[in-house]
Amino acid sequence: MHRGFTGMGLSELLKTAEVPKGSFYHYFRSKEAFGVALLEHHYTGYLQRLVDHFDHGDGNYRDRLLAYYQHTLNQFCQQGIISGCLTVKLSAEVCDLSEDMRAAMDRGASQIIALLGDALEKGRQEGSLAFDGEAMTLSQVLYSLWLGANLQAKLRVAQRRWKAPLPTPNRLLRRLRYNRRFYFISY
Repeated sequence: MHRGFTGMGLSELLKTAEVPKGSFYHYFRSKEAFGVALLEHHYTGYLQRLVDHFDHGDGNYRDRLLAYYQHTLNQFCQQGIISGCLTVKLSAEVCDLSEDMRAAMDRGASQIIALLGDALEKGRQEGSLAFDGEAMTLSQVLYSLWLGANLQAKLRVAQRRWKAPLPTPNRLLRRLRYNRRFYFISY
């Protein structure tokens, strides 16, 4: 996926995967149908990892939310690339070309936002987070900031400058805490 979905032709994909064309068409009616299945598989695994992280991670929900964002930042600093996020990689490329793939990405992103919203609300209930408004609204803002930061990081040339937008959700979450005083952010 380094060259994108449309950048890799079906013949090259099949050759790389060592899959005969007939076998491919037995399972998928088109490259687009394969793309939908790829996205669904990606989101299923990603969502399960998030559920496990939020349900069984270290610390309170604030700590778990911070760790969620910090993990990707650490991965970027170690590898110099943002890997594993098909939403960032494919959204601008395929949303105008494939309604089915756009819908699959929307479903996956909506589920991630819901999980983040649930974690925010649980953090509020346990007292580790305090904020005005709906957890789901804040979740949508944080997810949008994170996607935007990832896209900006892809645009930057020097790794030193790439890191600048990535910590934005961490900075916001650090402000949403209970420490003898409540810190509120309104949206």
